[in-house]
Amino acid sequence: MVQLPIIFEDEEYIAINKPAGVLVHKTPLEKDPEALFAVQLLEEQVGYKVYPMHRIDRPTTGVLLFGKSSRAASMLQPQFFDNSIKKYYLAILRGYLPESHGIIDHPLAKDMEFVLQEARTEYWELGSSEIPYASSGRYSTSRYSLAKIYPHTGRMHQIRRHFAHLRHYIIGDTTHGDNRQNKFFARQFDLANMLLHAWQLDFTQPFTKQALTISAVVPVHFEKTMNQLNWSIKELRSTTI
Repeated sequence: MVQLPIIFEDEEYIAINKPAGVLVHKTPLEKDPEALFAVQLLEEQVGYKVYPMHRIDRPTTGVLLFGKSSRAASMLQPQFFDNSIKKYYLAILRGYLPESHGIIDHPLAKDMEFVLQEARTEYWELGSSEIPYASSGRYSTSRYSLAKIYPHTGRMHQIRRHFAHLRHYIIGDTTHGDNRQNKFFARQFDLANMLLHAWQLDFTQPFTKQALTISAVVPVHFEKTMNQLNWSIKELRSTTI
């Protein structure tokens, strides 16, 4: 049985560092007989029913929080609705970002349809790198950015679509990304994953009123790519979020 890494647990809640490729829960649209589901795996692992508090995309890694009871889930849910829960991500992006700190304020279509919804994503540049390899035919070097990201809203694939809108595609994103960059990283660095990681979750425990922070270490493929782009994981650990 697959063992999910548990990174936080108290009387009411439990959180994992979700691996890449694991879905949060079963859906009628998922036809892959080999698909893995976090809810099912965690319930088998801990021996009781869990209630997912939010979602992260299948290729995204990082913090995923569950309630241990329906009451615990319902008590925390209002914090997701009023935006008092803070979710921070890490991503490796194509190119240098236009600002060290910026906000992408760009409406996104609901469920990929034509009804636009407000969407805002804040970001901070944590590092930039230029490597002596050509990822396209135009330049002899390639530039990348490491960013901390905070989505103020929670639209479908919001972070991935917003950075695609800026043409600073998330490396390894096969849906909204740059196929040339993805092929370059697969060829040059043997990368087969998307470089988007749910890094930190801040919330108030509704029963104890304690302010809590849950952090998830970056996966091996993310750290390896950071090293290849001349960034140090030690510097990331010392970053004030």
